[in-house]
Amino acid sequence: MSDKPSTPPSEALDAAYQSTEDMNASPPVSDAESLAQVQADLAALQAKSADLADQYLRAKADAENARRRAEDEISKARKFAVESFAESLLPVADSLEAGLVIKDATAEQIREGAQATLRQLVAALERNKVVAIAPTPGTKFDPHQHQAISVVPSEQEANTVVGLLQKGYSIADRVLRPALVTVSAPK
Repeated sequence: MSDKPSTPPSEALDAAYQSTEDMNASPPVSDAESLAQVQADLAALQAKSADLADQYLRAKADAENARRRAEDEISKARKFAVESFAESLLPVADSLEAGLVIKDATAEQIREGAQATLRQLVAALERNKVVAIAPTPGTKFDPHQHQAISVVPSEQEANTVVGLLQKGYSIADRVLRPALVTVSAPK
């Protein structure tokens, strides 16, 4: 059974008859006109196809050029990434060279020069987001920032820093070198 409402047979015949009359009423299309129309449609479709193919090739070339430019920019960024950092270290190198030029420097002058150069170096590192990791005694041991060299008996709470052997450094929250520390042993 069908859900469609059934059409009485006489109405269906009337509709078919009317459709046939409409066909007969329109002027007959000759084969030449039909062929010309089909050829015109074909030419329009071929032109549209050629246009779409051209657009596709241009889009593909644009995408390839964008990819190549991005690769070039990444390559240049890698190549010159340390340029800013190196630029900040040049005054430190200049200070060290200037200190070596002085032949008759006293121990106090050498010490002052070394301290000034160290301040320059620390400032250059800070400008480039290189931060020292120097935990104080009693700080909780953090394996992500500290490296325990030895475990020593101590009055401090277990797993806390007892002493700093060497500073560590991080850059933008990434550890370059962990701080070398001694850690208190469990009691």
